[in-house]
Amino acid sequence: MPRRRFLQSIGAAATLPWVARAASREPFRLRYVLASALYGEMPLDVILPEVAKTGCESIDVWCRPHGNQREQIVEMGDEAFGTLLAQHRVKLGVSTRYPLGPFGLGDEMKWMKKFGGGIIVTGSGGPKGLSGAEAKKAVQKFFEQMKPHAAAAEENGVTIAIENHSNSLLNHPDSLRYFAEFNRSAHLGVALAPHHLHPWIEQLPALIRDLGAKQIPFMYFQEHSAGISQKVAKEIELRQLPGFGGGLDYRPVIKALADIRYTGLVEIFMHPMPRGIPILPTVAEITAAINRSRDYIERCRREVVT
Repeated sequence: MPRRRFLQSIGAAATLPWVARAASREPFRLRYVLASALYGEMPLDVILPEVAKTGCESIDVWCRPHGNQREQIVEMGDEAFGTLLAQHRVKLGVSTRYPLGPFGLGDEMKWMKKFGGGIIVTGSGGPKGLSGAEAKKAVQKFFEQMKPHAAAAEENGVTIAIENHSNSLLNHPDSLRYFAEFNRSAHLGVALAPHHLHPWIEQLPALIRDLGAKQIPFMYFQEHSAGISQKVAKEIELRQLPGFGGGLDYRPVIKALADIRYTGLVEIFMHPMPRGIPILPTVAEITAAINRSRDYIERCRREVVT
């Protein structure tokens, strides 16, 4: 297929509402996206072939300090990046842009539109550690501030996914539930991060059900580990990955996702120490680790989904 026609075809698919991509009568499946940051600062032409090998449907492009693939695209230019996507038959699904924040995504939304839209992941910023009435008031203010940005997201065919993070407004389960209560935009949602819900991890399945599929366009499959914030043995660091002994039972989590007919993207992920390095020395080892996690997740899915 010619490159132009291929890019048009993946662009058309990406502009469909992500909530409507799975009919309720179809078997529940998970849609995986590959995080470029797992490969550190390796070149995109090395990473893109791994998308299919890891059972993923698209690529999540990360910027520094976690990876530098977004900077690689700036250096090579959009046309060359489009050629790489076409060559490897990969769709751009996500751009992770924490440094820009929720109010600085204007240019990134226009850039994503060139490749058919998709999801931009960022943080909420704002006051941290809020719960109850304080969280409610702050979340309401956040949505007022986000109105023009949500409108721009709709105009550009993208969805802004705000991660719940321990150092931000969107953190406590109360803030997430208020997010779902006050959100009126189909182009704004939560990038659900279980590792940042570690103090309330037992609430995760219920929280997924409370939020519902429409509020979660993106979810990390990552769990808490001491290796997130300090240098530890690689075995301990890797416990962030599903199925590597971290202790989180994903069966109730996946059952909750199935119950809400989740159609968003899921990303197997972990943070290395220091940031910006590959999680393992070689491409083959990284891909094998991702597949080990995915095999575990799929076993859990088969156990809980009938």
